[in-house]
Amino acid sequence: MKAIFISDAHLKRATDERYAQLMNFLGDIKDGKVRFMVDSDELGKDAAPVDDIYIVGDLFDFWFSQKEKIYPEFKLIINKLIELQKAGISIHLCEGNHDFFMKEYFHDVLGMEVFEEQAEIKLDNLQALIAHGDMVDKTNIKYVLFRKILRSRPFYHFQRFIPSSIRWALASISSNASKEMTIEDGGVLVEKMLSFAQDRFKEDYDAIVLGHCHKPVLRYYVVEGKKKTFVALGDWIRHYSFLYYENSKFFLGYYRPR
Repeated sequence: MKAIFISDAHLKRATDERYAQLMNFLGDIKDGKVRFMVDSDELGKDAAPVDDIYIVGDLFDFWFSQKEKIYPEFKLIINKLIELQKAGISIHLCEGNHDFFMKEYFHDVLGMEVFEEQAEIKLDNLQALIAHGDMVDKTNIKYVLFRKILRSRPFYHFQRFIPSSIRWALASISSNASKEMTIEDGGVLVEKMLSFAQDRFKEDYDAIVLGHCHKPVLRYYVVEGKKKTFVALGDWIRHYSFLYYENSKFFLGYYRPR
């Protein structure tokens, strides 16, 4: 099995550099070129198709939508995901703190898998837990309450019945508010995520994969004689980082913008 994990692209405008580079990256995935981008002697350098792509939150800087009314700037990246899906690659999306209410379109219309909170997945013989990671630190009460309101059913129905232009403006405002409430040093947040992961390792997970902190980290542990893997995925703003999985091994890679 071969899989790609990314998070935190925060796409907003199709003219942005990170948007263009992510489009290029997805095209390279379709062409089986991911192995060429990972600096490891353990991998072959032949082209190899990927089975699954996991987008672990905040693909978009904001996402409010109805089935028939998608924010125009997002159409290019969505069409690229559809192209990959038609090529036989399974697309999985985990909602982040900037993009939610995604099931109505990505699952109901496009048939892609959407995780609202976290997901337990099997990677060959490994049991992995993936989540965006914004709820790892529940001591940020202000953010926890803000998040609960935005994801509530009343708010969901409210946003469905307002004009698209107002809804997208509201989405941008909520995005900025979320950023302000979750600003924290990446290193501090990684340490909190490591503590979360170590607790989950005791529950017999083999790997924990999180986004949100914008800092790429790959660490290994041994718990009761078993190898465990922790990954923070970084972002597509500064690092252009991704996780590549193949045959029970994890590799942190960095896309070289072109």
